[in-house]
Amino acid sequence: MGVSALLEDIREANLSYLLLAQRLIRDDKPEALARLGISEHTADLIDQLTTAQLLKIVSQEVLMCNLRFDDPHIWDLLSNPHRDQQVSGLHAAILMSGQTAEH
Repeated sequence: MGVSALLEDIREANLSYLLLAQRLIRDDKPEALARLGISEHTADLIDQLTTAQLLKIVSQEVLMCNLRFDDPHIWDLLSNPHRDQQVSGLHAAILMSGQTAEH
């Protein structure tokens, strides 16, 4: 994969992420904060972005979203095929919701 294709993939991921974030925030802000792992201040900024601002942001060569956790226990809950996936997913969501949003 060339650098150009990689940068285009980053731009597309940024656009998808920010559009999803805006929709979640506008539909149910408290749930969006938990699902996205962002602060209320960040949610307010994302919610207020105009289309022009959003397009300018997504054109950057930096990925806007990142993995929310480094905890091996959460990775095990989500990826272990021998666990009940529904219960493991719920358990992982509870653990992740207890983590504070980075500022």
